[in-house]
Amino acid sequence: MKFFLLGLVLIGGFARVVVANEASVVEGLSEAIPGVTKENVFETPIKGLYQVIIGARVVYVSDDGRYLIKGEMVDLAKRENMTEQALKIARKVALAKIDESKMIIYPAKNEKHTLTIFSDIDCGYCRRLHADISSYTNAGMTVRYLFFPRSGANTESYFKAISVWCADDRNEALTDAKLNNKVVKKMCDNPISEHMAAAQAFGITGTPAIIADDGTMVPGFVPAKALAEHLGWNVNG
Repeated sequence: MKFFLLGLVLIGGFARVVVANEASVVEGLSEAIPGVTKENVFETPIKGLYQVIIGARVVYVSDDGRYLIKGEMVDLAKRENMTEQALKIARKVALAKIDESKMIIYPAKNEKHTLTIFSDIDCGYCRRLHADISSYTNAGMTVRYLFFPRSGANTESYFKAISVWCADDRNEALTDAKLNNKVVKKMCDNPISEHMAAAQAFGITGTPAIIADDGTMVPGFVPAKALAEHLGWNVNG
């Protein structure tokens, strides 16, 4: 898997490492995860443990780079999930690098927020969400779709995604594919493999996967009103 690396100044409240140990962390990780640089390494409140940003993922590494921990760090005193705070920022930065010309977008009438959704045409809950898409756009939420055929490359769902992308009217073709099982087979240059690589970098395993404009990721289908309440958004509808 390719990892997309981010250079950030402040992640989840952790300061950039300014001590020599960052070099040993990078050196220790160099064989397992090539391409990690000092800009990806951050000091944590735990002595000898460093946070490393790998694409839109977060791991923790010992100061010699030998031991890697995958999991969440929680500040119990503050009741704060420090890993999730880091991930939110990392997701925002990663999404900002994906041009909207490579997405299928359903704009809100009065945009207040943006949702980026990794979707599979053959996913039942993805179809349910799309059938309700006007409830999102009417509530001020623009929906930006990226494709993540869970069956993988060169499968029926994958080729359906390509056909939709290559249609003259992608929005209409996506609605036909999701709600009417109508797909006109087409081929052209497309970003579907890029979408799938991004989903993998985000650690996404199921669809729909909703990413809010603040970087919060919400798995599964959540109705517009409930989603807005969960995210603390004051929207219409």
